[in-house]
Amino acid sequence: MFPGMNPSMMKKAMKQMGIKQEDIDADEVIIKGSEKNIVIKNAQVTKINMQGHETFQITGDITEESNEEDIKTIIDQTGCSKEEAEKALEEKGDLADAIMSLKQ
Repeated sequence: MFPGMNPSMMKKAMKQMGIKQEDIDADEVIIKGSEKNIVIKNAQVTKINMQGHETFQITGDITEESNEEDIKTIIDQTGCSKEEAEKALEEKGDLADAIMSLKQ
């Protein structure tokens, strides 16, 4: 955060200001959006609690995935409409679950 500052001194200063920091063990973080997903691989995640508000700081290798490929796969597998595929994917949040829900 501050170049040249000793990390242990930084943690001590943050603690004195009431800021708690916790490293989260994560390999990958996925942020799901309506049109695309943001995938962060080799993720380093830090949870920061400041005055009762929690925030997350995430660094890593960022890629974007389009949901259009998943929607096309659902349509191909089930024969449903694009709107039905989008709704199933949004509700289930997973490609396989969305396909299974439409095949029932």
